[in-house]
Amino acid sequence: MVRHIPGTRSLQVLELAGRHLNFTRASEELKLTPAAVSHQIKELEAQLGVTLFVRKGRSLELTRAGEILCEAASDALASLRSAASQARKSQEQHKFRLNVTAPTSIAAKWLVPRLDRFAAKEPNAEVRLNVTCDVQDFDRDEVDVAIRFGPGVYPGLQAGRLFEHVIFPVCSPALLQRGAAVSTPEDILRYPLIHQSWSGQGVVWPDWGMWMLAAGVDGFDPQPGLLYKDTHLALQAAIDGRGIALGDEALVADDLAAGRLVRPFALSIAGPPGFAYFVLSPLKASPLAASFRSWLHVEAGRTA
Repeated sequence: MVRHIPGTRSLQVLELAGRHLNFTRASEELKLTPAAVSHQIKELEAQLGVTLFVRKGRSLELTRAGEILCEAASDALASLRSAASQARKSQEQHKFRLNVTAPTSIAAKWLVPRLDRFAAKEPNAEVRLNVTCDVQDFDRDEVDVAIRFGPGVYPGLQAGRLFEHVIFPVCSPALLQRGAAVSTPEDILRYPLIHQSWSGQGVVWPDWGMWMLAAGVDGFDPQPGLLYKDTHLALQAAIDGRGIALGDEALVADDLAAGRLVRPFALSIAGPPGFAYFVLSPLKASPLAASFRSWLHVEAGRTA
């Protein structure tokens, strides 16, 4: 998404046209018509006295002059966005506004249910939560605190480990009440299994095959069933009695405490080696961001 800075439309058109080498794709991102993008490029060429693009069949190519100017436009816009972000923070005096970003599952299953406790601690704070799995830029996207899943290497940021991953089977107690008893790992196979599939950053999230291997179950053959990419959707299916899922300790803590989920078998496995949830903030964080970070660690300790 393009954050508009007044007076920079020509630079944005040039940057996106150069990045995509396609006026239609640039126009979609800018919410303009392809004709408007083409017209803007022609105006720039006329004003600068250079040719920026040449057509090769159905595709566009940048001229050398176009490459130089596109790179300069990209650098200029990045600098302006960063400056605009700092100016807004300075102007608005963000003493009581906190922009937080977190992945969908930890936001839904852990962070949001606890935010009222932070509100009690900081009654004047206005927490703006952006729930997304996309990595946000602290300057460009005006982020104060972020929770991210990763290996913990975040240059230029304060990074604190929030949770390790402890993964074990969970299901609705009602499912076990109407089904067979579970006393060995093999007994879990008498129930529908809820699968989760996710990979990224060079790692694969643990699945039933990994858990069965750790449990010593030979020849496990995963049967077709419910498959989710989002952990909170897999857990909701388990709460609804659709089968047994693999839950991450931090994300199922509230559901276990409330009795919405139970552990049919105690064996747990670890998440990807070296990976965890981390809380991040700029090196020079605001007092409110520092307070929020501290509160997150306290809540993580209470959860554990």
